[in-house]
Amino acid sequence: MKMKLTGVTLVASLVAGMAMAADKAALVEEGKGVMKAFGGTLKKELLAAVEQGGPVKGIEVCNVKAPMIADKVGGDTGWIVARSSHKLRNPKNAADKFTASVIQEFLDREAKGEMAADMAKAEIVEENGRKVFRLVKAIPTGKLCMNCHGGENVKPQVVEALATLYPDDKARGFSEGQMRGVFTLQKVLD
Repeated sequence: MKMKLTGVTLVASLVAGMAMAADKAALVEEGKGVMKAFGGTLKKELLAAVEQGGPVKGIEVCNVKAPMIADKVGGDTGWIVARSSHKLRNPKNAADKFTASVIQEFLDREAKGEMAADMAKAEIVEENGRKVFRLVKAIPTGKLCMNCHGGENVKPQVVEALATLYPDDKARGFSEGQMRGVFTLQKVLD
């Protein structure tokens, strides 16, 4: 059966599409603020710990404080805030299906020369019968990150501390600027 669109139906459809695009843009901006709050707080804590006790002290921040910061920012904002990677250090950070597909997309884009710092993806998806806004942003490996996520230059005491906390650690061998993981956000819309 063919459906005939009237002028009113077409206008209503266009208006609904424009409203959804405006809502998505607003969610992207809100999500960026949430990511900034999470990433900024985490970086501040990490820098203070490294300054106080070197990279080994910084590992404690990523192990203990990062999940607490994510929970606090999420609780304050109504978002689910997490981190994940294609090279996991902590198995608790394993990607869900959506995030895993975005990580692979980002890896493919990076292989074609795109900078990790420029990669982000936002979508409204259907999950378990609900509309959910998803925002995923690549985390580029910074100079500070190389202390624990680098290759041969990771100090023996750091390697030892990582082995103790993360016996199946895969999150090393990165170079500066390379994507080492993602921030991933969710917000249920209905």
